[in-house]
Amino acid sequence: MLEPPFIKQLKGCKNVLLVGAGGGFDIFMGLPLFFALLDAGINVHLANLSFSFRHGEITGKRLSDNVVEVTAGSKGNEYYFPEGYLAQWLSRKRLDRPIYCIRPTSVPELVQSYNLLQQHLQFDMMVLVDGGVDSLMRGDESSIGTPVEDVMSLAAALQIDVASQLICLGLGAETDLCHLYALETVAHLIKSKAFLGGLMLSPDMPEVQKFTEATEYVFLEMRGYESVICSSILSAFEGYFGDYHRTRRTIGTELWISPLMLLYMAFDISKVASNILYFDELAACATIDQVHVVIREFRTKTKVRNTPSFPLR
Repeated sequence: MLEPPFIKQLKGCKNVLLVGAGGGFDIFMGLPLFFALLDAGINVHLANLSFSFRHGEITGKRLSDNVVEVTAGSKGNEYYFPEGYLAQWLSRKRLDRPIYCIRPTSVPELVQSYNLLQQHLQFDMMVLVDGGVDSLMRGDESSIGTPVEDVMSLAAALQIDVASQLICLGLGAETDLCHLYALETVAHLIKSKAFLGGLMLSPDMPEVQKFTEATEYVFLEMRGYESVICSSILSAFEGYFGDYHRTRRTIGTELWISPLMLLYMAFDISKVASNILYFDELAACATIDQVHVVIREFRTKTKVRNTPSFPLR
């Protein structure tokens, strides 16, 4: 109980890379672990599959056309640059760390970006982090969120010659995913030995307090573009429940804020991939558009599985 399997694996590492798997604010889900690893004396780096590339030029050391090293002095879009504002907050706390922005491209190019970072940083463990749980979805659920970037990250991670994990935070935060099916999918993953353990984050943990402070700082700099998932997780830390709205971005939708959002769950990437029913089809995809087509065609011809009733109402 005192050492979940995923923590035991990480404590045996010297150099860890945390990577936001699905773009946007996903790297923020890794911040509690980032601070904990730093305190444990483990060298840790931050990277994110970055949507900031879609909003204009990013300045910083360019490792390749698809990887930019963002620091507190980097410039990006004034309204949308979560990595840059996070780097600023880290610098203010004397925790200066670059954040490596990875351009969302094809799976083969994503593999090249990961390999480049491995050569540059020499990490011995890569941890993909996901806001929500759409990276886990098999594909035959009634709704599956927005898994395109997540499954591309999974496919690329499996081609890197280092150990890897997937960590999810924010169960219930996605408004376009059926969480009854999500719970059943997690049960499938437990049965297939994919689950590496987890823990419940607490608002009084020092790592969580730093996560909260960093996220709120970035929200202030990006007013109007706050992360819906991060906002929901912060609401859960504050003890809210049900249809509570922390940001105007969610007005008009129904939210399900709950303590389940505070579960930090870790999984074996290869076993998660083998549980995704369309995953083998991704190997032939040379572009993001082709990944969209594979998922859309699979969903069109696949019958939604019949999930049994559940006592929670």
